[in-house]
Amino acid sequence: QVQLVESGGGWVQTGGSLRLACAVSGSIVDIDFMAWYRQGPGNELELVAHIANDGRTTYGDFVKGRFTISRDNTKNTVTLQMNNLKPDDTAVYYCNSFPGWSWKWGQGTRVTVSS
Repeated sequence: QVQLVESGGGWVQTGGSLRLACAVSGSIVDIDFMAWYRQGPGNELELVAHIANDGRTTYGDFVKGRFTISRDNTKNTVTLQMNNLKPDDTAVYYCNSFPGWSWKWGQGTRVTVSS
């Protein structure tokens, strides 16, 4: 059973930065797309960004150039660099495959952005 372990969340002030990491216990080399998702207080799960095996990236409209997703197939990791964070970015962040979710969700990593 593949496990997903997200880390790197925390509390920051508006305008701050965080770097999230996702460690996948299985190989992601054959996973076409890896993604970060988030679920804010009272909100549904939403897609933040996804990255293809060839490096092509797609971001949610709300990202507006502030985040960068990357993957390392040799280490089976996916990262999300988040800059210029806003209170609306407050959420629990998860990684998984895209589209659909190949694996059981991890515990996520909580990001809190204060105004």
